[in-house]
Amino acid sequence: MISKQKILIIGNGGREHAIGWKVAQSSRAGKIFFAPGNGGTSQIGTNIDIKATDISKLLEFAKKEKIDLTLALPDDPLALGIVDEFRKQNLRIWGPTKAASKLEWSKAFSKDFMRQHNLPTAKFEIFNDFEKAK
Repeated sequence: MISKQKILIIGNGGREHAIGWKVAQSSRAGKIFFAPGNGGTSQIGTNIDIKATDISKLLEFAKKEKIDLTLALPDDPLALGIVDEFRKQNLRIWGPTKAASKLEWSKAFSKDFMRQHNLPTAKFEIFNDFEKAK
């Protein structure tokens, strides 16, 4: 018999809702939690009042609830290194590491990467000074 897994999905958008909806269809899915979730996700699982960026509280929740798998989807927790932190605690998490997700959460890094590797992209300049940007 296949055991049912407890799943934690980080985020509160449509992407998290869609993935949660699909996960819920699996015969291996047990209880599904969303942090923080939204009105739609509450129809699929349980919303918990923890911000997607509050990594210490998410770690605490995952340990307390014995979460089998966490899905990290939004840019902000990825940029804060949520995957790296969960792995340090030997907790199963799906998502890219902070370094690997930099292409997604740092637009300046992404554009520089594209320019360096001759990848097609719109013209751009990167400014750290408002006056120079004018």
